[in-house]
Amino acid sequence: MNDNFNIETLEKTDNIKSNYENILNLVGENKDREGLLKTPERAAKAISFLTEGYDKNPHKILQSAMFKESYSEMVIVKDIELYSLCEHHLLPFFGKAHIAYIPNGHIVGLSKLPRVVDVFSRRLQVQERLTEQILDCINDTLSPKGVAVVIEASHMCMMMRGVQKQNSSTTTSGFRGAFKETDTRNEFLNLIN
Repeated sequence: MNDNFNIETLEKTDNIKSNYENILNLVGENKDREGLLKTPERAAKAISFLTEGYDKNPHKILQSAMFKESYSEMVIVKDIELYSLCEHHLLPFFGKAHIAYIPNGHIVGLSKLPRVVDVFSRRLQVQERLTEQILDCINDTLSPKGVAVVIEASHMCMMMRGVQKQNSSTTTSGFRGAFKETDTRNEFLNLIN
């Protein structure tokens, strides 16, 4: 099994590498120039890393560290760094995610929430879907009394090209269960600001 995985990984990297060689030629570069000799291979490995979320199951990550616990107050993990690729231009967007949930008989290991963020952000994304995927995964897996997710991010597709607005940022949010109530939602929003 492990040998098959390694062979598949090598084949995938070689295929991506040859496509990057073609891209270099198409933009007018010489792929055989000293500075670019290893660029296609490095770029292939980088894009494979940046999209490794397709090969991971976020529900299993949460299930691996669920514990019965009577605690029933809000749990917040904030300022979770995230890096993703915009599916429209394959340019990075990056920022922070803030997650809260109210346990309903189970808590989860705190490190698992950032891991869930990584799984979904290491796929080609839009910020709106990323917010919903994180929210739904936690809600479906933990069945808490409520879940909240806020993501604040800067998008290179807006900063480097297009409208070229370097100081712009985008905020998305999603709420389930108890966080649909104004008081609970406001408590969360006050605690992350």
